[in-house]
Amino acid sequence: MNLRERKKRRTRDALLRAALELFATRGYEETTVDDIAAAVDVSQRTFFRYFAGKEETAFFVPRLAETLVVEALRTRPPDEVPLEALRRAVLESWDAINEAVVEIVPIELHLRVYRVIESTPALLAAHLRRSAELEEQLAGIIAEREGLDVDADPRPRIVVALFGGVIRVTERLWSTGGDLTLDGMRQLTTTYLDQVGPALAGNWRAEHSP
Repeated sequence: MNLRERKKRRTRDALLRAALELFATRGYEETTVDDIAAAVDVSQRTFFRYFAGKEETAFFVPRLAETLVVEALRTRPPDEVPLEALRRAVLESWDAINEAVVEIVPIELHLRVYRVIESTPALLAAHLRRSAELEEQLAGIIAEREGLDVDADPRPRIVVALFGGVIRVTERLWSTGGDLTLDGMRQLTTTYLDQVGPALAGNWRAEHSP
């Protein structure tokens, strides 16, 4: 990364941190793009060079985490059953997500913004919409791993929807609970994933074995 790229990265990260801090302290709806730009002492035009709008800043870090989970699922061992591959993709990419996040914003700020997303109707709606898109992507990966047609066999979408439902439950419970730490979220996620029953947890390929 050359000097110009490093400077652009610093400006982007400064805008991102300012936006998240304002969302966490003032509220998302009460924060404007001008407020974010002013906090970094840049123009509104500069802000729009880096972000399409303030919603993009709110979801920048969660989208980064999602990208890491997708890549982790793609690289899981092919003999893992679907639900276990999903589970391990999330839990074993946790440290990589943590490292990627702290390069941009403090973990504490990132976790505070999770509460903002859960408590702001416009952000929650956007989060759920993007979650549905992510689930479709994960279902495609699972289907490819299992040698299935995702449109002919419902199980990839079902298992990902089940998995996504567990994640959303843990996010909501964590955001309204008392332990607002990353370890708290990780423990809650692990606990709930471990409660998923065996109906979809088996080896789908066994039924095709001779």
